[in-house]
Amino acid sequence: MALVNSHSGFWNRHRWLAGTILVVAAVVFLASFMSRGDVVPVRTATAMRTTIRSVVSTNGKVEPLANFEAHAPIGTTVKRLLVKEGDHVKKDQLLVEMDDAEARSTAARALTQVRASQADLSALKSGGNQEEVLTLDAQLVTARTERDTARRSLDALRRLQQGGAASAGEVRVAEDRLAQADANLGMLEKKKSDRYSQAEIAHVEAQHAAAQAAYDAAEDTLRQLNVRAPYDGIVYSLPVLGGAYVNPGDLILQVADLSKVRVRAFVDEPDLGRLAPGEPIEVTWDALPGRIWMGTVSAIPAVIKLHGTRNVGETTCVVDNRDFKLLPNVNVGVTIITAEHPDVLTVPREAVHQEDHTTYVYEIVNEELRRRDVQTAISNLTQVEVTRGLAENAVVALAPLNSKPLHNGLAVRVVH
Repeated sequence: MALVNSHSGFWNRHRWLAGTILVVAAVVFLASFMSRGDVVPVRTATAMRTTIRSVVSTNGKVEPLANFEAHAPIGTTVKRLLVKEGDHVKKDQLLVEMDDAEARSTAARALTQVRASQADLSALKSGGNQEEVLTLDAQLVTARTERDTARRSLDALRRLQQGGAASAGEVRVAEDRLAQADANLGMLEKKKSDRYSQAEIAHVEAQHAAAQAAYDAAEDTLRQLNVRAPYDGIVYSLPVLGGAYVNPGDLILQVADLSKVRVRAFVDEPDLGRLAPGEPIEVTWDALPGRIWMGTVSAIPAVIKLHGTRNVGETTCVVDNRDFKLLPNVNVGVTIITAEHPDVLTVPREAVHQEDHTTYVYEIVNEELRRRDVQTAISNLTQVEVTRGLAENAVVALAPLNSKPLHNGLAVRVVH
């Protein structure tokens, strides 16, 4: 009992010594643990042959390839809707009827103006209306008769003058009468051929052109009030109701041939340099998981546009949509395949390192890392193609499971 008390007293008097011993023991234990920890746990992957694709992933929007929009030409009422959204329609099929009473009245008035202007134009070309033409013709007959009579009288007086039976004064009077008759006839003939001045002709022709334009516009309004399909297609938008009033310019319906559609892809500026005409495009839509529509890059974007907060270039492709599943204006995913190499050696992107413009991987040999300088080709988000420096089925190190950096000759433990 005395011995126990003696030891307790010793430790109570030398507590600093006990603390020191505990610290030393902890350091020895930690050093022993760290010594065993020099073997770094790593995940691995095997270099294997496969097909690798380099892609640009972005978003896009579906547009009709051939789109027809009908708008109200005037303020009026929708009389009848003969179709509904989603209906397949044939070329020239009547789709919507709007109230056209006022338009018909306008067209009738315009037609009257056209006919009146046509009559004026006809009169212009023929030298006047029928009464004026007949009157002028009668005047011409009289003037020619008077001229012929004056010429015969002059000829007779000249013969008489030669025989001394007529005086020189009588001959001069006859000459003056013939000159006057010729002048009257010439004036009437000129009046018939050049009755209207150039200004009068231009005015009549302008009136006719204006009347014809007004009639054409009225007829066009009538056609627009009775909407017909311009081609076979689908009614994909019908924002009006039967009996509703529409204002001029209001959208009535949209029809499109959706057997083929255009996809407009928005490519971020840094990726534009990877695009080339003819590159394959895959289009997906979240509403139909697993479905892929195929197209090709049609053209390289020529300008950069602001799309939301992104600077993008727009490229388009046409895709086959014969089952009409893709709808106009939906947002889709777009994958542009900029390169595709089949049966090439690939490793995970995580296994590839770069230093001083040198690309390398760490191959695991006998549980140690061996640095292998490699040459690479195309890559994507997960894989890199290796063209030189690594054998098929080589096991390469990925990231360590602790914070220790990888280096050549490092002992490792493979963690599956």
